[in-house]
Amino acid sequence: MLHSLLSLATGLSAFTAPVAAPPTTSTLHKVATLKITILSTMLADQGMGEWGFSALVEADGRRILFDTGLRPETVLQNARDLGIDLSGVTDVVLSHHHGDHTGGLLELRRELSKQSPAAMSRIHVAPGIFLSRRHPGSELEVNPTIALKSAMEATGAVFMEHGKPEEIFPGVWLTGPVPRPNPERYWGQPESIVTANGLVPDSIPEDMSLLIDTDRGFVVVAGCGHAGTINTVQDARRILGAEPAYAIIGGLHLFAASDSALAWTASRLRSAHLGYLLGAHCTGIEAVFRIRELAALDRKRAVVAAVGSSFDASKGIDPLSLAQ
Repeated sequence: MLHSLLSLATGLSAFTAPVAAPPTTSTLHKVATLKITILSTMLADQGMGEWGFSALVEADGRRILFDTGLRPETVLQNARDLGIDLSGVTDVVLSHHHGDHTGGLLELRRELSKQSPAAMSRIHVAPGIFLSRRHPGSELEVNPTIALKSAMEATGAVFMEHGKPEEIFPGVWLTGPVPRPNPERYWGQPESIVTANGLVPDSIPEDMSLLIDTDRGFVVVAGCGHAGTINTVQDARRILGAEPAYAIIGGLHLFAASDSALAWTASRLRSAHLGYLLGAHCTGIEAVFRIRELAALDRKRAVVAAVGSSFDASKGIDPLSLAQ
């Protein structure tokens, strides 16, 4: 059942974070205003589309850039085209080490720090992001964040590592590495992590998401969802309490998922009372449509993301023209 979905990756358990006790839900802060704007994905009404992901998160006046796209100039130029000033953004979250989520960071830092020295200077990551990686049969380093870290630190930027769920702003949480009780195996071409005992298959152990707690439920912002969509939703419910999954924004790596895997995912999203899905990047166009149908959503609540499309906690999704 579920075909490849039920095949656990070798080495997954070795790099899965232990489950920490959830915080006391009675003390949790709720974000009142929230807007998330897509700055990098494949589809574009205006600006540049690419195989990458980035989103600007604005929560109660706090601004966070989640991932930075693939090409050095994409997010910088798309933000300018959309009339968005990123020079006041200090905090960046990198969901994992892949270049299509980290490629724009250094250019953003170099360009925007000319206007504001603190721009893009505080980078949030999870343990494992800087591990050495190899492609099969090659001795070349393929983890771009190793060189990126040195280059960013040379500009005065600092990296903050989150090994467990942490509230970085009131009502805004990072999951840290996501526990993986369900066998969702969603990552791309095979890579290996270099360890003292040899090569270990890379399950992308550092994959983490951003959570925003609202009165309507929690919102998940995911880069690729390599840890698994349902694993991430269940972790959010554990961290923030058994609330509805109000919205999921970003990449879920479902573009190549089988029909049975999509049905399994959609049924659990429906059980979590998913309100909105703005599926970007590696989610896949057909996967968004299938989840829309199977999770009992409609075309206003489950949309393929485009550059400039957005989710507002009080207004829902603005798809722009092309994906409406």
